[in-house]
Amino acid sequence: MKTIIASSVLSALLLTAPLAQAHQAGDWLVRGGIINVSPDDSSGNVWVDGLGSTDMGVGVDDDTQLGLNFAYMVTDNIAVELLAATPFTHDVNLENSQLGLGDGKLAEVTHLPPTLSALYFFGDSQTKFRPYVGLGLNYTIFFDEEFTGSRKEQGFNDLDLSNSFGWSAQLGADYSLNDNWFINAQARYIDISTDADFKVGDSKASVSVDIDPWVYMASVGYRF
Repeated sequence: MKTIIASSVLSALLLTAPLAQAHQAGDWLVRGGIINVSPDDSSGNVWVDGLGSTDMGVGVDDDTQLGLNFAYMVTDNIAVELLAATPFTHDVNLENSQLGLGDGKLAEVTHLPPTLSALYFFGDSQTKFRPYVGLGLNYTIFFDEEFTGSRKEQGFNDLDLSNSFGWSAQLGADYSLNDNWFINAQARYIDISTDADFKVGDSKASVSVDIDPWVYMASVGYRF
């Protein structure tokens, strides 16, 4: 009899206890954590005035920084999100070098890749685990482009990278810990292409690079 009474009381408590609130229309979501940009790069051939197209190309290393993103729940399932981060700095490497230049680090470039996306969350406003998909637009701003000291001695100078406008796609999930705090994991692909103009001695040179990174982020979020 005691077991039956205890079971009945427990069932009643479970039925009457309020459900943990998850994302719903009107909520602002702020996430902060570690973000890694891992280029899936490909390069055209370096073109040098007087030599034409060469077999030389360039590659881009990855970088990890502090990431932030902000989202507003337009409905219980649809949100608008802005991705931000501290600036990323990447090593740019010369590949298949000619003229005795040698492979290896060529330059460092810094960029910011703000990305605005529309997200669709699965589940409803009472669901703690909210996986989502997203599509968006990215504008990558390059700055502080600089050849290494040894490359400057070889005659490389006047490096300039064009900014990039492209699309992005992502998968992610939030898991609510309580009414305000949640954890997040996400992965996205960003279409980033740039043209690098520079000089080798007095000769103009250029190369086109598709950086096209995979971007991974793990974060803690706050909902208000």
